[in-house]
Amino acid sequence: MLALISGTGALPAAVLHALPQRPLVCALDGFTPEIAPDVTFRIERLGGFLNDLKARGVTQICMVGSVRRPQIHVSAFDLATLRLVPTIWRSLRKGDDGALRGFIAVLEQRGFQVIGAHEAAPDLLPPAGVLTKTQPSQLHHADALAGVAQLTLMGAADLGQACVIRQGTVIASEDDAGTDAMLGRLEATAKAAILFKGPKPNQDRRADLPVIGPRTVANAAAAGLAGIVIEADGVMVPDLAGVIEVLDAQGMFLWVRPKGAA
Repeated sequence: MLALISGTGALPAAVLHALPQRPLVCALDGFTPEIAPDVTFRIERLGGFLNDLKARGVTQICMVGSVRRPQIHVSAFDLATLRLVPTIWRSLRKGDDGALRGFIAVLEQRGFQVIGAHEAAPDLLPPAGVLTKTQPSQLHHADALAGVAQLTLMGAADLGQACVIRQGTVIASEDDAGTDAMLGRLEATAKAAILFKGPKPNQDRRADLPVIGPRTVANAAAAGLAGIVIEADGVMVPDLAGVIEVLDAQGMFLWVRPKGAA
């Protein structure tokens, strides 16, 4: 049996609709996912929550959507979670990627198989190639290489999964506010630039795999970008048809770039 731990955003609903049967939908207390959860839980009662999943027959867990780091109240820990406290605290001190790795480790230690959203719903990964009528130029190919280099630097610092490149120069990098906020801060210097998005180097792809959707495309168009480049097998596109429709209407391109491409 599969349990879907849902965060916010459109991705959880897209994954849910792509599955052959409804999983057990769970959500962290205090979040409001677009799909109604069957179970809510608190980090302070994680041990009891995992015991409940075991009792329900859950063997696989898929984490989907974005979450904020919750406030933790030590007085609220239940007995089943106390033994996990050292692991939880160590994980929370290691940045977002470290926290996710620590959470996955806890799940695996309790006997669950953790799978990525792209494994549960592989159709959310678009095929490699240029999927729009408009094609990237040779300058955009060079900008994509600069984007790869920038994401490597950002990944080492555990900061974001997207950047904007124009003529080989990084003009914006994603921070904790997200891709749409980054695009909203752009000015006229973004004209003819590209949005480059991909997973962090060495990222555990079972959690926090990047996503683009119509909203991001609309923001990229408003900023005057020439197109979007995403890493093949590394970025999910829940509404691919809608994304392509908007890009074609704007004369922009979507290049699903194989890793290591020139």
